Order: sequence, then structure tokens, then C-alpha cells
Amino acid sequence: RHKIFFVAVIQSEVPPLFVIEFLHRVVDTFQDYFGVCSEVMIKDNVVVVYEVLEEMLDNGFPLATESNILKELIKPPTILRTVVNTITGSTNVGDQLPTGQLSVVPWRRTGVKYTNNEAYFDVVEEIDAIIDKSGSTITAEIQGVIDACVKLTGMPDLTLSFMNPRLLDDVSFHPCVRFKRWESERILSFIPPDGNFRLLSYHVSAQNLVAIPVYVKHNISFRDSSSLGRFEITVGPKQTMGKTIEGVMVTSQMPKGVLNMTLTPSQGTHVFDPVTKLLSWDVGKINPQKLPSLKGSVSLQAGTSKPDENPTINLQFKIQQLAISGLKVNRLDMYGEKYKPFKGIKYMTKAGKFQVRT
Repeated sequence: RHKIFFVAVIQSEVPPLFVIEFLHRVVDTFQDYFGVCSEVMIKDNVVVVYEVLEEMLDNGFPLATESNILKELIKPPTILRTVVNTITGSTNVGDQLPTGQLSVVPWRRTGVKYTNNEAYFDVVEEIDAIIDKSGSTITAEIQGVIDACVKLTGMPDLTLSFMNPRLLDDVSFHPCVRFKRWESERILSFIPPDGNFRLLSYHVSAQNLVAIPVYVKHNISFRDSSSLGRFEITVGPKQTMGKTIEGVMVTSQMPKGVLNMTLTPSQGTHVFDPVTKLLSWDVGKINPQKLPSLKGSVSLQAGTSKPDENPTINLQFKIQQLAISGLKVNRLDMYGEKYKPFKGIKYMTKAGKFQVRT
């Protein structure tokens, strides 16, 4: 039956981009309900999945897609609720229509009350880059999101402004954002949903706007007449505005002819799997005064020619309190309510597909 829901969407008159957006909403909703979206999760919670899909779609058209509204309609599964439903024969379906369905603001339920009124926004940027062996950037782009956790009493009306809004390109907004005001003033004006939601996602593809935060010095060589090779890499900060690079993980898929690697790290721990030929180096934080390095020798199969290409180095890292694009929130204001909320903005940059060719 679950295929019928998606066929109904695809065969309806809804534009293809809206179909893709709806399918993303389905995945996001399942992750919010169950923690993950997987085949096993769907099989384990098949009844709740059907109930949620029935509320999200009406005759092939999206209906209720906001998580906070859906949770009033269909209660998220818990161990206690599952036991009670099994004993009593009841379901997770709520008894009353959600208050948001009766409101002019369908993504927000009415009568919301909090003792502590708080609004938090996380600016998270993921950088994808390919760096050639000389250190020059081949491609670089940033995928960014602004995630919000808003717990405010009543019906607050928020405005969020940026110091450099022209950086934002290819922007996708939550339905709560007033698009005309963004077009005219480059200000986000919205009545927020209650709880967690993604306010917007954006893309920065102009290469001159993408700063590369780390560099890798490498010396990887194999000899024609020897079964030994040299492996040496050093990781350091490049453009981080004084912020610390942490959670650094270096991986590299070594050539098939590599039998083993004898390496010594200046910090962290490393593992080489002789079966999969995968080298992993858990670096941790980068100290600019003492850059982490990994040095040693590579053992090759006797009688084989040296590898045609050097391995590619893949990096994972994160930088707290930095948006690598330079995006910065100017101010957050609230209208429509008289109390003064607590407001917080956090920034984080992390690696996506970040490769260094050697």
C-alpha cells in the first residue's frame, strides 16, 4: 500500500519539484518520528508509517507536512504507548483535530505556552572541495542550512537579518517565510512553527567565495625497483579566522599492491586494514603550533610494478563558531508578543566530500 501513496503524488498534477520536496519532507518526518529512515524502521513501525502518510497526503496532494502538526494528529511511538495500544486495541491517532489546522497559520499550533521563551538558530555549512596535488582548488562549494529550535509563547512574528545576505544563493525556504519581503529587503520575516524546523537551505558555488579551511602537505612515493614506498602527510589550518579545527579524520584508499604500512603519528591513532587497503587516521584537534603528521614506510608486493596513481586523501573535520562562507546574522527581532525571549545563534562548518589528490 505504501507504493500507492507515492504513485498518487507522482501521477497528480503537482509540479515535479514539489514532488521531490514532498519526498524530502516524508524522509525528514520519519527521521523526526523514529530517529532514522530505513527499511527496517518502516517494517518495525508500519502502522504508524501508514497513519502518517495518510495525513501527509490527501488524494495525491500534500496536506499536513509540518512535524509539530503531525505529532498532534499521530502520536510518536514509544514503548509505553505501544504496550498500551496492544492491550487496549487503541491507535496512535489523536482524538482532536490539531489547533494548527484551524488556524490561519497552519504550520503553528495555537495556544502555545512556555515558562522559558527561547529561540535558537544553528547556521551549519558543509564544504565540498577537490584540491589538486599542488594545493590549488579544482572545485569548491558550500551547502548550508539554518536549523531552528523555537519555543515561544503565543504567536510571535520574527525577523532575521544578515550582515551579508547577498552571499546566499539558490535558497530554499520553509513555507513560513514571507518570500516577497526577502526579495525586496533580503530580510527573513516569518511566524515560526513550534519546536524544531529547518528555516532555509542555501548553496554557495562561486569559487572565489569559498575559503579552504585546511591544507595537506604530502609526500607519497613508490619506487620501480623496490618493494618499499614512502608515506608522509601533515595537516594544518589555512583560513579559519582563528577558530580551532577539531574532529579531524583522514582516510585514504591505498593501491591494491600495498601489503602493509609502518607509520608513526605525531598525534592521534591510525589503523591500516590490509584486506580493504584502507588507511584511517583519527587526528582530533589541530594545534597550529605543532601540526599533526603521519610518517612511515609502505610495503608492496614483491615483483609488482609501482602503482599507476597515488592515493587520494579524504578529510573530515568541523569548526565551531564559524560559517566558512562568511555568512553572519545581524539581528533577530520579535513582534506581536510583549515578553523578551532568550535568543542564540551558533555557527558550524564541517567537511562534506573533501578530497586532496596526491
